Amino acid sequence: MAHIAVERNRRRQMNEHLRVLRTLTPCFYIKRGDQASIIGGVIEFIKELHQVLQSLESNKRRRKSVSPSPSPRPLVVVGDGFENGVDVGACCNSSVADVEAKISGSNVLLKIISRRIPGQLSKMISVLERLSFEVLHLNISSMDDTVLYSFVVKIGLECQLSLDELAFEVQQSFCSQVYLCQ
Repeated sequence: MAHIAVERNRRRQMNEHLRVLRTLTPCFYIKRGDQASIIGGVIEFIKELHQVLQSLESNKRRRKSVSPSPSPRPLVVVGDGFENGVDVGACCNSSVADVEAKISGSNVLLKIISRRIPGQLSKMISVLERLSFEVLHLNISSMDDTVLYSFVVKIGLECQLSLDELAFEVQQSFCSQVYLCQ
């Protein structure tokens, strides 16, 4: 009997948590009322909120930026150098765009936040292909005139770039006129 009571209590708690999640999440993220749909919708909503937060933080940094020239930051390594908590990345920020590159397994996660510039996506893809990277996945989010490009790129065998150099090269793709990034 105690086991049955424990299971009923767990189900009651789970239903209560799902009810709260459903009320906190906009209805268009949740397609059906089952548990998997609710959890999946909440995950998508949180991902979108995270992208909006990154965009807002980037806009804040860009407004505070005094120097319009790109400033590569040193390679950052956090963790033990193996699989536990490794976070290797580089950033290159300017008043035009913020570029962040991180290693994830055998791929690179590349995030770029900038204002909307016509033709910029094709420029970035051309740069990545020229540098021996293959685009595996691309997600584009926008808010007003700000765009967040999230790439997952495969590192080609011919690639000889560091993350700093990659971030800088992508940053330079935003410099269609020489004066923008000087």
